Amino acid sequence: MIRIDAAWLATTPLDMRAGTDTALARVIAVFGAAYPHHAYLFANKRANRLKILVHDGIGIWLAARRLHQGKFIWPLAGSSNLQLQRQQLDALVMGLPWQRLADGGVITVV
Repeated sequence: MIRIDAAWLATTPLDMRAGTDTALARVIAVFGAAYPHHAYLFANKRANRLKILVHDGIGIWLAARRLHQGKFIWPLAGSSNLQLQRQQLDALVMGLPWQRLADGGVITVV
């Protein structure tokens, strides 16, 4: 299992054809560096696909997910990048409304 201590959501869309090196270059451009045990999430313009880059302390992992229906809940491009809690990350990857969850899974927005 890959350890993730922090998850960061980039609001600028990423071309889903991007490979590991391109995604890593985007992480460094947007976040300044790729820190060990941090996950960096990117979506395409339509927000129906997402890529997650994780630095595990030794190497880089790049995973992709595509929704067959609907979209991932994603902030508008140009807004600030966000740090996600673990529950929010889990909900986002499932395609659920992650922004409603706060620490401990408490619902804060209806």
